[in-house]
Amino acid sequence: MSNPIFSRTQLLLGSEAMERLMRCRVILFGVGGVGSWCAESLVRTGITHLTIVDCDTVNLTNINRQLPATTSTVGEAKVEVLRRRLLDINPQADIVALRQIYTADTADAFRLETYDYVIDAIDSLQHKADLILHATSLGVALFSSMGAALKLDPSRIGVTEFWKVRGCRLAAALRRRFKRMGAYPQRRFQCVYSDELLPNLGANDSSDDSNESKNESESNESSESSMLPQKSQVNGTVAHITAIFGFTLASLVVRDVISQH
Repeated sequence: MSNPIFSRTQLLLGSEAMERLMRCRVILFGVGGVGSWCAESLVRTGITHLTIVDCDTVNLTNINRQLPATTSTVGEAKVEVLRRRLLDINPQADIVALRQIYTADTADAFRLETYDYVIDAIDSLQHKADLILHATSLGVALFSSMGAALKLDPSRIGVTEFWKVRGCRLAAALRRRFKRMGAYPQRRFQCVYSDELLPNLGANDSSDDSNESKNESESNESSESSMLPQKSQVNGTVAHITAIFGFTLASLVVRDVISQH
């Protein structure tokens, strides 16, 4: 590994770990408030093969917390904005940008079995549940973001196995959905979550057309991205929380890769 971009990372991790990072293949669903920061951290750390999936475009209301969102990128596809940035970080990276929606009907097209890691930063409860069920049925390594909205305290962000998550409305809603479906994840997987839940103190602006979908009246922002065409309630979110969720997801991948010998 001779790329000077990663000299400090290699100093910490060692050359063998860097080689493993550069060989592994990662697919990330949702590149909004959580997923965009996750993607940036992965590429800056040495992940070279990354597929990013999101159908949304940048909206003004994304600017307070989403990496691709600036006043100059409003209206552009998030995955395309992010791909340009990631290639500007590492021009040798293999970044595939898919402006698509993950659904049960489109699941097979993504060929999850060809990846080493699947990262779930989907906001839609339905599509999130479908991705979790599919990925765990294949045995591919999965890391998932729970709800990142209505939170301010980064010290309350943690990582645990999905069935052990407490105090998160999104995790509770997923468990209820699995029970109603009569279908459950076929293997355990780690989640990033926070047990903090604050109220919205400001008026809810119905003009927000960023497609941050809230299914079943739950506070289920994870990626803040549009993986559903319709939306209902919109909840307040801030950058230092969504970014830490994303960075923590990236750390789960990196730590798992370097733990393999």
